[in-house]
Amino acid sequence: MVKGKIHSIESMGLVDGPGIRVVVFFQGCKLRCAYCHNPDTWQLNGGTEMAPIELVKKIVRFKPYFNRSGGGVTFSGGDPLLQPQFLLECLKLCNQNGIHTALDTAGFGDGNYDEILKYTDLVLLDIKHTTSQGYINLTGRDTTDFNIFLQTLRKSTSRVWIRHVVVPGLTDSVEHITKIAEIISEKVPNVDKVELLPYHVLGVSKYEALSIPYKLKGTEPMDKDKIKKLQTLIDNLLNIK
Repeated sequence: MVKGKIHSIESMGLVDGPGIRVVVFFQGCKLRCAYCHNPDTWQLNGGTEMAPIELVKKIVRFKPYFNRSGGGVTFSGGDPLLQPQFLLECLKLCNQNGIHTALDTAGFGDGNYDEILKYTDLVLLDIKHTTSQGYINLTGRDTTDFNIFLQTLRKSTSRVWIRHVVVPGLTDSVEHITKIAEIISEKVPNVDKVELLPYHVLGVSKYEALSIPYKLKGTEPMDKDKIKKLQTLIDNLLNIK
């Protein structure tokens, strides 16, 4: 049986999908986002090796919490799409056990998206920027992989929550948020929610420990009042209640 590499497991997550959730952080990511707070998940060869049945047994123990809160499991990372076969086996087992599944991804994986999305109830889709050049500047990669995943997502029945990190001076203008709303409206199906996530500096110490230069050094955390206004703006533009 295929095995996967797991960075860590959070047993009582409250912000990565509806209800109380087990959040499973996969190793491996193609992107090098300037604001990433988990650089220790970038390398695919890190973490703990696990079999799908072993992982899902840990998840099943929390079913009473899922049932009471409308929760489930969220596969995050890194990007879980970089371990597609392992992810698929885990999703299938969760499906067999009646567990709501969410996939937290930027859409940069290694294929098999049709099968993966058959067993994914909710996609937490992280849109990084509005243009391919913006993606390159912020993540080091263009939008090719994202667009391939989005093409498959458009054919699926998975519900979608959009996530977008708002960074002072980079992605915090009214014009930028308006463009994000246009992209969502025109290209992303089945959207129930948009979450604007405020840039923070909680992960900077990890860069120091790993001797990785931090690209946004000196950038202040996002102003709470400003992001509330931008959240109201995008909700109104997309008619999200």
